[in-house]
Amino acid sequence: MTLTREIMTPNAQCIGENDALSIAAERMSAHDIGALPICGEDGRLKGMLTDRDIVVKAVAIGLDPETTNAGRLAGGRPVVVDADSDVEHALTLMQENRVRRLPVISHRRLVGIISQADIARHLAAVTTGRTVEAISR
Repeated sequence: MTLTREIMTPNAQCIGENDALSIAAERMSAHDIGALPICGEDGRLKGMLTDRDIVVKAVAIGLDPETTNAGRLAGGRPVVVDADSDVEHALTLMQENRVRRLPVISHRRLVGIISQADIARHLAAVTTGRTVEAISR
């Protein structure tokens, strides 16, 4: 059994719920990533923020990225997986919820993230293809 923690990218970058979208965009650019978990003042995961969210849900409707905070775009309860879960459970969550990135938690704290790239690097090509196909429907 492969655990989620074995294929995740550890030390995921996080954006604070009160941080401006411009800070999130700068962090995404600096780390060459397209999404950031949104973490609350309590250190708990509040949602996910993508580069597309910033463009479509903020900039396109006239919100100022300098004054709009990341928490404003954190909608719904984030889909997460426990670090000690079997990786098959993580893949099922990604497929069922059609998410390309899955935050990994341990003791209610963010410890990493699983992306499609992590799946491709660590799992069989058939598994990768099946997962990407299901997510992209």
